[in-house]
Amino acid sequence: MTRRTDAPLSVTRRALLATGAAALATPMLSRRAFAAPTELTMLAWYGHAEPDMVAEFEAENNVKFVPKYYTGGDNMLGLISQSPPGTFDVILSDAEYVQQLNAAGYIEALDPADYAFDEFFPEFQQFPGHWQDGTLYSVITRFGFLGVAYNTDALTEAEASTYNVFWNEKLKGKVGHFDWHLPNLGQISQLNGNAIPYDIDEAAWEAVKEKALSLRPQVGGFFDYGGTFSSLNDGQMLAFAGIGDWITGTLEKNGAKVRSVIPEEGGLQWTESFSIGKGSQKADLAKKWIQYVTSAKGQAKSANMAAYPALIPNQKGWEVLNAENPDEAKRQGMVIGQSNVMDMIRNGRIQYRQLPIQQDLETWNDFWSEYKGA
Repeated sequence: MTRRTDAPLSVTRRALLATGAAALATPMLSRRAFAAPTELTMLAWYGHAEPDMVAEFEAENNVKFVPKYYTGGDNMLGLISQSPPGTFDVILSDAEYVQQLNAAGYIEALDPADYAFDEFFPEFQQFPGHWQDGTLYSVITRFGFLGVAYNTDALTEAEASTYNVFWNEKLKGKVGHFDWHLPNLGQISQLNGNAIPYDIDEAAWEAVKEKALSLRPQVGGFFDYGGTFSSLNDGQMLAFAGIGDWITGTLEKNGAKVRSVIPEEGGLQWTESFSIGKGSQKADLAKKWIQYVTSAKGQAKSANMAAYPALIPNQKGWEVLNAENPDEAKRQGMVIGQSNVMDMIRNGRIQYRQLPIQQDLETWNDFWSEYKGA
């Protein structure tokens, strides 16, 4: 009886000792396995901190992104100005707002040697506004074109290939605006023949306002990000100003009869870039994220982001995208060795979206409010 009692106790002691020894032998592994992830705050357009974009990086670096999403650069600036320094570790901004972020002291200087600019197309290696006096403040990660978005049952591509289509009688009450003045007024400026649509004198600015007001009876609504998707998807709006494939590409892939075209007057380029927030206590991790998302692998992922697709500046990223998802590479015009989106930039059909140069931003914003209320 004594032996029967001692035997299981002896086995139990040996098992406990073995377990303890194993735990002592791998203390760092155990700590890593159970360590809480480091939170990394991101201020961005919707989609950039969703699992399809960040899950791999989070797993590899024991990080958890905490996003704050915005719509429009003015909204972004407002959120930062109301937050203490260090609130946001990484900040995604439209390119035209980088200078304002820098001037306000909201972002950190970056070391260009940390990023794979040698893999980028030459046009994006020193992107305008991202550098000041030779110092880098933001790294371009993706871009896209804005033109005419249209319902393919209501309009042909030929009809949609001019901004004048917005005045078409059959679209009365069916023209939508993405509710942001820069892309919409920039397109009106292009229609008016301004070679650099945001660098116009007062006479040209008055002409832009007059032309815009003439469109107002055609307009059925002004929409935020979600409203733009739904109103195009359900046919509430049959044409849209101020957007492009970043909206219609997602809908088209899901079966909606919508598309975007760059009209004969030319298109605008939106550009997104990442910066490190001023005062971030996790600047090294923030840098690591920017390196990841601008690497060839991260770029291919970004091109096909679930929230909205985009073009990418990393040439090697094009190669990865063509290998992994050739249909999407072809759909977006990112196939090397044949006519592609870079040709449109190089041929002068695309102008960068900018802040107004001869007027202040508030002037354009005030007119947009007046236009909406007309």
